Amino acid sequence: MKKLLFIYNPKAGKQRITRQLSDVVYLYTTAGYQVTVHPTLYRGDATRMAAECAQEFDKVVCCGGDGTLNEVLTGLRMLDQVSTVGYLPAGSTNDFSKTLGLPTDLLKAAQVSVDGVPFLCDMGDFNGRPFVYVAAFGVFSEVSYATPQNAKNALGHLAYVLGGIQSISKLRPTHMKVTHDGETIEGDFIYGMVSDSISVGGFQGIAEEAVKLDDGKFEVMLVRNPQTPEEFASIINALMTRMPDGNVIGFQSGDITFESAEPVAWTLDGEFGGDVTVARVRNIPKAVRIMRGKSDV
Repeated sequence: MKKLLFIYNPKAGKQRITRQLSDVVYLYTTAGYQVTVHPTLYRGDATRMAAECAQEFDKVVCCGGDGTLNEVLTGLRMLDQVSTVGYLPAGSTNDFSKTLGLPTDLLKAAQVSVDGVPFLCDMGDFNGRPFVYVAAFGVFSEVSYATPQNAKNALGHLAYVLGGIQSISKLRPTHMKVTHDGETIEGDFIYGMVSDSISVGGFQGIAEEAVKLDDGKFEVMLVRNPQTPEEFASIINALMTRMPDGNVIGFQSGDITFESAEPVAWTLDGEFGGDVTVARVRNIPKAVRIMRGKSDV
């Protein structure tokens, strides 16, 4: 009998998986798997479990938010083999699952993890630390990782992000030099991100047709410091609707370096990634194998 390791975060999102756990396990069992279930107990537990135990199983499936997926794939990257991963999105935002085209219904997502199509997907490297779909700095990311999970669940992602920015006087721009592919961009930025997703934090500022998960490139966005409330409102509109704005810079690259005089806080897949003055962000082509729906390939 095939063996499946199911790692889930019982606190993710609105704790949907705790109510549907038996149905999910039943689905895997009837599909011919002997299922081992592991609820995460602390931050980093999914990474430990994947790194220590994944080689004993035919398939690894994780359930939670983007942070849970990050932990599992980080653990699998420690192994010599490329494992096949199923993902059941159950977080408060689930940005990356939208790019993968995964169902929001957990049982439907579980079915995809059984009979979907394996897809080799790029990952990222941030100063030697892996991430799945986004590395970001600035005001929106600061609000995100500082907000308790229960507030995210109650308010919704965009509401708590925008609620934490009440006026442009609270914006703290960072002067940065950004280098990629022989080009340098320098200025004061309130936000920057390197991503492989059509949605980040609920924002839609990336052209969907540009996002390809296996092209060895990231979509990079830099947001300049607005000088008036009208400019800030225009930036927010651009991020939510993909409308062009002169303060929003975008390009593609597989290798980008960010330099600043003072340490800058970064987030990786929505979790705190550290304070650094130099950040080199590189694309790792086709680093992981993730199950997708048959219509998405």
